[in-house]
Amino acid sequence: MDIIFLSEVKIQTKLGVPDWERLVPQTVVLDIEIAMPKSDSCKTDEIHDTIDYGAVVSRIRETLSEQNFKLVEALAEHICQLLIKEFKTPWVKIKVSKPGILPGVKALGVVIERGQKPT
Repeated sequence: MDIIFLSEVKIQTKLGVPDWERLVPQTVVLDIEIAMPKSDSCKTDEIHDTIDYGAVVSRIRETLSEQNFKLVEALAEHICQLLIKEFKTPWVKIKVSKPGILPGVKALGVVIERGQKPT
């Protein structure tokens, strides 16, 4: 099984435990790995035989502009389920980072995997 990845995707969303933190969009950084259910695109060189990276990023940006979350864990789960349901991936791994939130900490976040891990 092949895995495509998107690295350091910067997206604006409303995220944070205190209510005031969700008033203004802030940047989160995503690292995403998505298993392709089949690897025909390696042979056909056709976009319809793969997962469209641009469509993935556009869809994530759209949903995160409409939603807000208290926890990075809930945001990560939301994206994983979106990718599994809408893009038909059997497995996804996502890292969500919230940069510069705590003094002296470059970023905080979570890494989660959902679905059947590729072999």
